[in-house]
Amino acid sequence: MRTKHRKKNKINIVTLGCSKNLYDSEVLMGQLKANDKDVVHEEEGNIVVINTCGFIENAKEESINTILDFVERKEEGEVDQVFVTGCLSERYKPDLEKEIPNVDQYFGTRELPLLLKALGADYKKELLGERLSTTPQHFAYLKIAEGCDRPCSFCAIPLMRGGHRSTPIEDLVVEAKKLAAKGVKELLLIAQDLTYYGLDLYKRRALADLLKELVKVDGIQWIRLHYLFPTGFPEEVLDLIREEPKICNYIDIPLQHIADPVLKSMRRGTTKDRTDRLLRLMREKVPGIAIRTTLIVGYPGETEADYEVLKEWVKEMQFERLGVFTYSHEENTHAFNLEDDVAPEVKQERANGIMAIQKDISAAHNAALVGRKLPVLIDRQEGDFFIGRTEYDSPDVDNEVLVEAEYLPKGEFVNVEITGADDYDVFAVPCD
Repeated sequence: MRTKHRKKNKINIVTLGCSKNLYDSEVLMGQLKANDKDVVHEEEGNIVVINTCGFIENAKEESINTILDFVERKEEGEVDQVFVTGCLSERYKPDLEKEIPNVDQYFGTRELPLLLKALGADYKKELLGERLSTTPQHFAYLKIAEGCDRPCSFCAIPLMRGGHRSTPIEDLVVEAKKLAAKGVKELLLIAQDLTYYGLDLYKRRALADLLKELVKVDGIQWIRLHYLFPTGFPEEVLDLIREEPKICNYIDIPLQHIADPVLKSMRRGTTKDRTDRLLRLMREKVPGIAIRTTLIVGYPGETEADYEVLKEWVKEMQFERLGVFTYSHEENTHAFNLEDDVAPEVKQERANGIMAIQKDISAAHNAALVGRKLPVLIDRQEGDFFIGRTEYDSPDVDNEVLVEAEYLPKGEFVNVEITGADDYDVFAVPCD
């Protein structure tokens, strides 16, 4: 059957999962654009590339449903070809080929040249730092490393992304300069583990060295750090955050749990005492820092006592930003050998309990902002409000500032006074 309403050879990239996947999609789109291909992101096209996520059960289910949806559209003649790449394809390629054979071809996370060839394009090595941005013009993700060497028992990322591989500092500086030239003001540094950066290339932790070079890039005004592992945390980074205005007073450090028996089984390489010392050090060295963390509840063997320890700790630590996952039993991980013995409804109850605590903490943090004057980066307009973020907030996952004004320029910094607060957002008006 011929494709209905044919858009000849327009390639639609569909991205699922995390910011690291979005970065990969942008690199793919940049390569395709350099090959004079007509490429769009999550719009209509007769050729579809699905960049999948395979991290946890919900993400896998979303990826599979998306593949099935586009395969059905292919069978109905609405698209010509469907290609699948990304983490799910890397992890389950033989199974997917067997169960969903009507996909034209599956590719792993490290097969970009092969995917490009299937799309009639050549991989251009000279395109260092060239990407077709999918985010608003004023901020961009900068992936500084790929893969992970950590042994966490619950995590399948090393299966999908391989071992840790840092990108050289000079290459990242080139990329940052190209982004700044396009109007990017905020860089969000991402990797599976920022703290491991440089160990493979320079035989030492080099995140601080990278930051010292990135702050020199003209046009970049905010640099935000995502996904820092607590074990082996490079403390000199805290000094840089305190001293360098361009580095946001913000750290995303996924801690996962705090009860010692759970941390040990998770193979996190730390203890409650060591974690508490690190968090105290962060707050001592960077007064006013916003700490974001994520937690896992319902891990195999997590007892009510372990959960109570976690709840009391969340109350004590007063994290500015926090999210919770329920444990997902993943094949070929170390924890898969354990009995998944916490019932799904108990997992969800525990997650809800943590978030109920965090809701009150967030509301208190926001209420304390009322009356303060802060710079805000304006992301968009919604109805009567211009929506922005403080340096304490990352796009999509954190709080927002709803500014009441006749007009504010998107992608620009505006000084505002906080006039009101609710649980997860604050209200403001422009000020001098």
